[in-house]
Amino acid sequence: MSYRISGLAPESFAPLFALSEAALRARNMRRVLIDAPHAAPCRVSLDDAAPGEEVLLLNHMHQGAQTPYRQQGPIFVSAARERCDATGAVPPALSRRPLSLRGYDAEHMMIDADLADGAQAQALIERLFANPDIAYIHAHYARRGCYAALIERA
Repeated sequence: MSYRISGLAPESFAPLFALSEAALRARNMRRVLIDAPHAAPCRVSLDDAAPGEEVLLLNHMHQGAQTPYRQQGPIFVSAARERCDATGAVPPALSRRPLSLRGYDAEHMMIDADLADGAQAQALIERLFANPDIAYIHAHYARRGCYAALIERA
């Protein structure tokens, strides 16, 4: 079973990095200086921001469908210019953390979900996609529940 994990589009966030602290706060966003390794998984690169790097912490609508599963939440984004597009592999930020994988059907209703250690996530992805009714999967970081990435059939 081939799958594809993709990060968010960098062009959606690039202009935000030029905003002042006051302008960010007016939009309920924060600039954060990373002080430890693996403290902030970027949702564009799907890797962790490095210590000393600035990231933005903001609220993101990741499940915008008009269903009971409509959801938004906090994410970190770095100034990464390249969007992760990994086929058949779990990107670094996901592989380092426990994940909640949530399978949705074509009507954006969650029909299955389970937990996996990121290093073993491939088996769960394959199990979920064995169900032909699952159209896509959302990965969330299990500890804090934040959206991590979109997983699609490749």
